[in-house]
Amino acid sequence: MLEVKHLTSIRNDRIIFKSLSFKIKFGELVQIEGYNGAGKTTLLRIIAGFGSCDDGEVYWNNENIAINRDIFHQHLLFLGHQTGLKRELTAFENLNFYQCIHAPDLNNRNIIYRALAKVGLVGSEDVPVAQLSAGQQHRVALARLWLSKKKLWILDEPMTAIDSQGTKILKKLFLTHVKEGGILMLTTHQDMFINNSKLRKIRLGT
Repeated sequence: MLEVKHLTSIRNDRIIFKSLSFKIKFGELVQIEGYNGAGKTTLLRIIAGFGSCDDGEVYWNNENIAINRDIFHQHLLFLGHQTGLKRELTAFENLNFYQCIHAPDLNNRNIIYRALAKVGLVGSEDVPVAQLSAGQQHRVALARLWLSKKKLWILDEPMTAIDSQGTKILKKLFLTHVKEGGILMLTTHQDMFINNSKLRKIRLGT
């Protein structure tokens, strides 16, 4: 379980959010909503342990992530605006590197090729990331989802540069993840899960 306790974030003397608290259980899908500047990205980065807050704490399975950050990150897949890719490596090499570090038991080249196909990068597998467009680089980062066994996925605007068919594929993957007991937190401007009982929304800036 993920628990947020009394989180407060202040930037340039402006309160982004104050004393924010909620719990997310395994098998839940949570969308963070709010106008631009409401603090959606700030919140996700704090929960992921990559940003600081002015007050409050984040717990994973009843353990404070500030104390057990390394253990927490073993269960986390975070995809933000920065792709975290190595620009000198190809799309395939980036995913192979990720697989070796985070999912060595898979050890299957075909899984990587299938993941790249899922995000529409057939034919670009051996192109250095530096030569790919920003949208293509984002899709390489998204392909990690098919290689991940992490329980907690935190995704900031994952649908950027994704067409309607790609959106359908990702939606199916997201629902499978929570059905199998994972947790998904995301921000998106798209109404991906209308009338879906799995969806829970948390709105900032109200």
